[in-house]
Amino acid sequence: MAVHDVAVEVTGSGPGLLLIPGIGATGNIFGPQVGALSRFFTVIRPDLRGSGRSATTGTISTATLVEDLVAVIDQHGGGAPVDVVGWSYGSVLAQHLAVGHPGLVRSLALLGPLGAPSEQGRAGLRQRATTAREQGMVSIADATVEVATSASTRTNRPEVAAFVRELVMRQDPEGYAQICEATAASEPAEVEHIDCPTLLITGDEDLTGPPPVARALADRIKGSHLEVLSRCAHWLTLERPVEVTDLLLNFYFGPAAH
Repeated sequence: MAVHDVAVEVTGSGPGLLLIPGIGATGNIFGPQVGALSRFFTVIRPDLRGSGRSATTGTISTATLVEDLVAVIDQHGGGAPVDVVGWSYGSVLAQHLAVGHPGLVRSLALLGPLGAPSEQGRAGLRQRATTAREQGMVSIADATVEVATSASTRTNRPEVAAFVRELVMRQDPEGYAQICEATAASEPAEVEHIDCPTLLITGDEDLTGPPPVARALADRIKGSHLEVLSRCAHWLTLERPVEVTDLLLNFYFGPAAH
């Protein structure tokens, strides 16, 4: 797929900052962070091939999605190194991007980070793909809210739970199925080769990228730092927007900034 077939929003000016969404999301998952980040960066938000406003065409795999991201950086970041933020499966793509194209990645922030799915996880993703194709997105959207947002979010921030449901509901079922299958087939990146500054953020109630998984991943990335947010599950940019924004700004501009 040519990069013009990937929907991309660009906001702000300054060094490039690429924000990569994951399954069931669009670049709008980073909506709460864009206002602050675009004061300092050219914020680049693609919708992954098969997701949101991007077309479901061609082969969708970890490799082809990384190729799309390289093309997006070339077109919207001038081919210069960019800071990269990846959420969920987007964190997997970010890791592969950093390993395969180190000259394009200035730093990494991995949110709700994953390495590669367990065998049980792969089976679950394939079943979800089947459900999307055969039944559509309603039951998947409902299950996503119930399993992937925190009890605090569902009780105290029902508008966030509703937005998560709407993001998932708006996905093209076939595109969503293909993204699930791409995630199920993904292999871990050789993150020991990552040598750029790296921040990992997860929630204490995240069942997709739980703290033990995030810690194990952080242990493999030289010099990385892990933060765990309380009363927070997998959709952390929406569930804990202020905390995520503050952690990112401190990562880029705080005392220990790269």
